[in-house]
Amino acid sequence: MAQIHHVEYGWITPALSYALSVLGSALGLVCARRIRTARSAGQRAWWGLLAALAIGGTAIWAMHFMAMLGFGVEGTRIRYDVPITAASTVIAVVAVGIGLAIIGTGRLNALRLLAGGLFTGLGVAAMHYTGMAAMRLDGTFSYDRIRVALSVLIAVVAATVALWLSMTVRRGLAIAASALVMGIAVNGMHFTGMSALSVHLHERRGDLAGAEVSGLLVPIVLAVIFVVVGLVYALLAAPTDDDRAGSAYLDARRDGVQPAAATPGPGPEPVGLRARSTLGQPGTPFPSRRDTLRR
Repeated sequence: MAQIHHVEYGWITPALSYALSVLGSALGLVCARRIRTARSAGQRAWWGLLAALAIGGTAIWAMHFMAMLGFGVEGTRIRYDVPITAASTVIAVVAVGIGLAIIGTGRLNALRLLAGGLFTGLGVAAMHYTGMAAMRLDGTFSYDRIRVALSVLIAVVAATVALWLSMTVRRGLAIAASALVMGIAVNGMHFTGMSALSVHLHERRGDLAGAEVSGLLVPIVLAVIFVVVGLVYALLAAPTDDDRAGSAYLDARRDGVQPAAATPGPGPEPVGLRARSTLGQPGTPFPSRRDTLRR
């Protein structure tokens, strides 16, 4: 059995993977919050897609690959099958997207939450082990079934909590705290699954097909940067409730309709200098002696 190193370069790769999962979770929670307030099916689909890219693509898959940079096996090189690696990305994004669609299209209840969490959690576990299947090395894999089952359970629980948070968390501080918790859950699932792995090296070594980690690192980092920048831009460019209210007010004024909020009500009866300034003007009644004494 070969010696496996999960943090071959020290704690830099786990720290970066955790940072990616927190960043993706925070952006995903902010995008998911817009699903409930969207005014049309197209807007709900748009924010659901952005939330799936943030959580599935950045918080889960990019975190997985970053953690895999620190994975090494003594006595063999490691390469990655590019099509299978790309398929694992699609699995993560689609699984999160379907989970958000399950809980975001109707009234949130326990049945919807459990169904969405189960589907998304199984999808996350499928992404993890598909990514592991993409590895090419001079050996064969074997897994401890108990730890595999534990990793799947963690994935389902983490996905259920993440979906619940995505539909309930509103304030900035709560979103930040939730993202920190989601980062711990995602990394816990990953390293639990990795601890189930054993590698048995082949006696005869051959050429390995696939791409080196260094060849995949640059395009993956660029893709993550592009997704994060795009998500931030979409959030900043999206109109707020105040923007919508202002737009409705301007539309009403342009159509010649006085908005109800801007309709002036009867003001207070003028007193003092303002009262004196109105005396003697046409249509202004002269105050009686009783009114004068009352004032």
